[in-house]
Amino acid sequence: MHVLLWILLVTIIDGLVAFAGAFTLALRDKTVRKVLFALVAFSAGAMIGGGLLHLLAESFKSLDVDSAMLIFIVGFSAFFLIERLLHWHHCHAGEKCKVHTYSYMILFGDGIHNFIDGLVIAAAFITDIHLGLITSFLIIGHEIPQEIGDFAVLLHGGMKKRKALLYNFISQLTAVLGGLVGYFWLTNELRIFMLPFAAGGFIYIAASDLIPELHKEPKLGRAMLAFMFFVIGVLLMLAIKIFAKGLV
Repeated sequence: MHVLLWILLVTIIDGLVAFAGAFTLALRDKTVRKVLFALVAFSAGAMIGGGLLHLLAESFKSLDVDSAMLIFIVGFSAFFLIERLLHWHHCHAGEKCKVHTYSYMILFGDGIHNFIDGLVIAAAFITDIHLGLITSFLIIGHEIPQEIGDFAVLLHGGMKKRKALLYNFISQLTAVLGGLVGYFWLTNELRIFMLPFAAGGFIYIAASDLIPELHKEPKLGRAMLAFMFFVIGVLLMLAIKIFAKGLV
């Protein structure tokens, strides 16, 4: 399949993730919390494993270690700064959320976030189809609990269900625009830059947004279950890397 088709397919699927929140309407709050808890733990492990073992490792093929690590730190810092400026707010544990900004600010922040995701997906697919699929898996895997949380925030902010779903979907579709911009206008130098930059972003999301949510669980049994899903996420990324090497 042509690289552009892969980028379009994945970013459109990423857009459809916006409707994940709708499925929670038919579930009990307790069930939603359990599902989200497992997803968050798995996503944290997968993002750390994928960011370090795949994206950062791939960047070492084109950049020296110092340059790659410096860009990695820039990516980590940029995601920290953007989150503070735009007040991104994720309710990963399915709890009722305080609306730090108006609902439209959440949509605006997510729109920029998703546009960057599209750029990262394009950069990864242009580099290597295998890397593109891994990156897409990481992004979409994180988007599921995030979109469920964002949907809850929009409803909490007074938005009607249909309007919340529609606006969330439009915000999510900026990933398609990012993918197209990345494919047609991303230079080779910027593409190489995007890999460690995205790795830094993934590590930031896992370390500052996801793992702290897991620490809120007071019961030891559930905490150990979360750790198990976290390890599974890391091991899956390792297994994919080993399997890919075996095919070469």
